[in-house]
Amino acid sequence: MRCQEDGPSGATPLDSLPSAPAPIPLRHRLRASGIPQALRLARCVIPILLREALARPFDAFGDGADRRRRRQMRAAQSLARALGELKGPFAKAGQFASLRYDVLGPELREAFATLQDRVPPLPFGAIAARVEAELGAPLASLFLSFEEQSLGAASVAQVHRAQLAPGGEPVAVKVQYPWLAHSLPADLALVRRLLRAFAADRDAKQRERLFDEFADGIAGELDFEREARVAREIAANLAGDAQVVVPQIHAALSTRRVLVMSYVPAIPIADRDALRARDVPLRAVLETLARAYAKQVFVDGLFHADPHPGNLFVIDEPEMSVRPRVLFIDFGLSKHLDATLRRELQQGIHALLRRDVEAFLDGMDRMGMIAPGARDGVRAAVQAMFDRIAAEGQVLGLGGGQVLALKDHAKRLLERTPGLQLPNDLLLYAKTLSYLFALGERLDPSVDLMKLTVPYLLRFLAAKM
Repeated sequence: MRCQEDGPSGATPLDSLPSAPAPIPLRHRLRASGIPQALRLARCVIPILLREALARPFDAFGDGADRRRRRQMRAAQSLARALGELKGPFAKAGQFASLRYDVLGPELREAFATLQDRVPPLPFGAIAARVEAELGAPLASLFLSFEEQSLGAASVAQVHRAQLAPGGEPVAVKVQYPWLAHSLPADLALVRRLLRAFAADRDAKQRERLFDEFADGIAGELDFEREARVAREIAANLAGDAQVVVPQIHAALSTRRVLVMSYVPAIPIADRDALRARDVPLRAVLETLARAYAKQVFVDGLFHADPHPGNLFVIDEPEMSVRPRVLFIDFGLSKHLDATLRRELQQGIHALLRRDVEAFLDGMDRMGMIAPGARDGVRAAVQAMFDRIAAEGQVLGLGGGQVLALKDHAKRLLERTPGLQLPNDLLLYAKTLSYLFALGERLDPSVDLMKLTVPYLLRFLAAKM
């Protein structure tokens, strides 16, 4: 389904609406100073540092290593709770950190992985005021109805159902939390300090690169106009597949902080019981999902990089028992694989198929993935990974369970190998494919997702870069 940029008939273009900067509430000005966030983090971090300072001298006795590991786990859990409470860039920083096998230890990553992208919603009054300030008109003049109960609340926004005026078209309205635009500079400054504290053993240049990647990513997620552009581009790329749906963006009623899109009743893709109750053929769902992601990753170079159960659905309609359609939502975390990364990825897969360890390492070097002096250690890890893959059989013939087992093996190698510096876009790519294979194993292990992906992968490997 191709998304249109035009709004619904009768919608009021934003250019014709009166606009006046809304006054910034005192609580938002206070958050923009960074003081409340710094105090909350201090309440978390200072006790951690004190406990560590008092306990470390005793680590030389008895089971000191085990005690230290338990302390680190408790500290990580405490920090994850604080980040989740602060929402916005802090919750996103925890999610970002949970991917960094090359930087943080397993205790920290596991704790951050528990951060759920669901938070208590703001009161409706604050949401209504935000929408009216952004669109420059009362809700009643733009919407026939606007439900006070949110459909969901995440780290940067919450979503409400509404009906457009004058025709009553159902839409979902994504509204960014009002303080984020004001507090982002202070939030990022605190995140930078946290990175310095918890990755102090890392090279300063690597820490800055990580921070820059994170800051660029969160800035993109807070720009709903960018999200709308990405949604339209992905919709156009997938327009040839009738079983894939991307919500229509109503550009005339969308801004950098409010996004209005068509609402489509649907069932979460991971709700196997609900899908089976409606006789949905799970194989067909997985085949559609595999086609859509393979095209995005290997053909288009632009992919929806946040495929958790809250962002993928099966449309609830009578035909779903025969030809189910898959709905993609939330394109805030979507990635363009730049030309250099696509070329290096292509050459890396060629090296993997040839089992050419040195060619694989050369590519990693070109992308700055190996720290100075660390090539020998990384070579040993890559060789071990190649040996494990060879023991499983031909790469293109691996099943979903084998791919997931190899993913776990690769994670352990990353944890034990110093000197690796992985691009975040590459980690998101790996996370996305890993989730798809895990979802396939959960919904219908008999579906060979690798086999479905191979034609797109071969096309990618044959392309001139």
